[in-house]
Amino acid sequence: MHGYAGKVLHVDLTAGSLSVEEPAEAFYRTYLGGSALGLYYLLRHSPPGADPFGPENTLTFAVSAFTGAPISGQSRCSVVARSPLTDGVGSSEAGGFFPAELKFAGFDAVVVHGCSPRPVYLWIKDGGYELRDASHLWGKTTTEVDRLLAEELGEPRLQVAQAGPAGEKRVRFAAVMNMANRANGRGGLGAVMGAKGLKAVAVRASKKGLSMADPEALRRIMKASQPNVVGDGDIEDLGRHGTAGIVESQDATGGLPTRNWRSGSMGEERAAALSGTTLFQEFLRGAAAGTQMKDGRDTCYSCAVRCKRVVEGEWAGRALLPASGGPEYETIAVFGSYCDVTDLGAVVYANQLCNEHGVDTISAGATMAFAIECFEEGLITAADTGGLELRWGDGAAVVAMLERTLRREGFGDVLAEGSFRAAERIGRGADRFVMTAKKQEAPAHMPQVKVSLGLVYAVNPYGADHQSSEHDPYYEADLLEKSPHKYGKRMTDMGLTDPQPEDALNEAKAYYALRTQCAYQAMNAAGACQFVFGPAWQLMGMEELAAAIAAVTGWEFDLEGLLTIGARTLNLQRAYNAREGFTREHDTLPRRFFDEPLQGGASNGKALCEADWQVAREAYYRFAGWDPATGNPTRATLEGLGLGWVAEMMSG
Repeated sequence: MHGYAGKVLHVDLTAGSLSVEEPAEAFYRTYLGGSALGLYYLLRHSPPGADPFGPENTLTFAVSAFTGAPISGQSRCSVVARSPLTDGVGSSEAGGFFPAELKFAGFDAVVVHGCSPRPVYLWIKDGGYELRDASHLWGKTTTEVDRLLAEELGEPRLQVAQAGPAGEKRVRFAAVMNMANRANGRGGLGAVMGAKGLKAVAVRASKKGLSMADPEALRRIMKASQPNVVGDGDIEDLGRHGTAGIVESQDATGGLPTRNWRSGSMGEERAAALSGTTLFQEFLRGAAAGTQMKDGRDTCYSCAVRCKRVVEGEWAGRALLPASGGPEYETIAVFGSYCDVTDLGAVVYANQLCNEHGVDTISAGATMAFAIECFEEGLITAADTGGLELRWGDGAAVVAMLERTLRREGFGDVLAEGSFRAAERIGRGADRFVMTAKKQEAPAHMPQVKVSLGLVYAVNPYGADHQSSEHDPYYEADLLEKSPHKYGKRMTDMGLTDPQPEDALNEAKAYYALRTQCAYQAMNAAGACQFVFGPAWQLMGMEELAAAIAAVTGWEFDLEGLLTIGARTLNLQRAYNAREGFTREHDTLPRRFFDEPLQGGASNGKALCEADWQVAREAYYRFAGWDPATGNPTRATLEGLGLGWVAEMMSG
């Protein structure tokens, strides 16, 4: 069997035992890998009602068929468990070198059961494995753990996925970190890891390389994509400025969430202070020497794009450490525009704190913005916050409250629950300032401007997420006509032949949302980077991804087969939530999106039309094959996707 290690490592932390499963090829053909693999084990091994922090919550690290192949965009790892933030399915992806190293070390997945009575870490090398004591690592930051384990194991090139101190403290939006700056961020899965007493998974392979059915075909695919690396403006800007490069354009279109979503614009000059250009010029490593393009960018295994930021310098007398990476667009928005902060140094330092302690920057920054609005509206006072005054634009106060939150100190213990639960504790109408879907904080792409995201944020099984579907601008007729060989072809290949205005939210847009959502879920199952492979602007399209998987595995595999795996993954997620009591009543959005028109900038006066949104939601259920009364998959839909066992589980 090409592409796979062919082994899954099961770790029972309660018993302290380890065992290896060798799945049949049919299993891999059905689930492919990544998030789909993790969902299979979550449904099989976690009973209904499992406490997210309890021993019955199954935690899986999974890679996929072409993880480790010599092509850009393949080194991704999915982490799956029940989310302590949403109480539903938790599934999150991260890149770096850890995913490829795990495959080379001999495993396609690590499935973690139970809870350890003492802190431990898992050590995997060249197919061998053991649990070791981690008491000396407990409480250490991510960079400290990376250093200590490399020294302890005598492996300077060791790759480590870990729970930071915030995960140990069960901060509900804690992340699983690798390389101290790559985050399986969303859903609080680092808190699951911490609750299990599993501090880290350390992996090392003496030899690199992947068994491939047709290496030459893979080389042809990569070679054909090379002109996009050097000639595509989106890809070039992604490499130069990272995702931070879109701060100014988001502001110009009125799509930069500001003051906890009251506005979509900070204004041109203020947004420029937070831009990718400013980050590049003032904070990227090597900026002073003019060597940013060499030293200020990092990459993932075998990737030519090199989009990761690496910063250095200082803020308020505190060092900005290269090991902690640098902020992406979402991080800049949540700690910047969400909080009306223009001090980019404060944002960079907040990102560093999040990476050192191991939390999702989106939920962390959005929760700070929620707290500021509560303070401004008089729902909390300095007496609640330990004397700290939370005001719009005060970057130092944001950093101070973030530090308390990461350590669960004082009022930070309330905010460590996430904004939804914090509002429940504050009361007095604080819930109207909560910008979440399924209790997960909304990312920095606005449904008032990109309307189909208002649908996807609501129906997405793991809550508001901007990397779960393609955004509205890529389905406009003008763009498809201007670029028929790229955008036009990619949409047509996916059966999307009815382009819509960007601000349209109708049945055609609902189909677009679902179809591209299946594409993104397929990428998660394939372990593919969504900045390299995708249905629209990316370096390579979904057809190239299907061809790459076929080249590695030797299977007959096409675009439609890939989208079917995406639909299977989506339905596994939705079925898990249904088993845990989720219905269409959970497919909601914050009232602010509908009831409070945006103030200022290009989106002034805009709000999401609730009537259109409801029509689109009903159409989405119909296209997905879900029961319109519950919003959950029907037996026929599950059986049609080869998930009869899930249908039996739900009916039983």
